[in-house]
Amino acid sequence: MQNDKLKGFLNICRKANYLIIGGEALSNYNKKLYLVLYDSSSKKNTLKIVEKFSSKGIKTMELDNLDTILLINNCKIVGIKNKNLSEEILKICGEEKE
Repeated sequence: MQNDKLKGFLNICRKANYLIIGGEALSNYNKKLYLVLYDSSSKKNTLKIVEKFSSKGIKTMELDNLDTILLINNCKIVGIKNKNLSEEILKICGEEKE
C-alpha cells in the first residue's frame, strides 16, 4: 500500500518535471533541491553524489529497488525539486520504517 503511494508521488514529480533523473544530471544541477533518493545497490560514484548533497544539507534517503518504483531501467539516483512533494515522500517513507 505505502509502496503504491510512493510510486504515485514519484510519478507526479516525474510528470510535473520536478524530478532530476541520474547521477550526471544531478551532479550538474545547481539549483534548489529538497530531497535526493538513491538505490540501496548504488556504487561508489553515486554515493559520492549523495554525500555531496548531504553535506549541503539536502535530505537524502536510501530506497530498495528505485528503478522498479520509477519504472526506469537502471535508475540509481533521483533528485526532487518540489518542497511539498518531497515532504510527502518523506512522510510515506517514514511510515514504512515504523
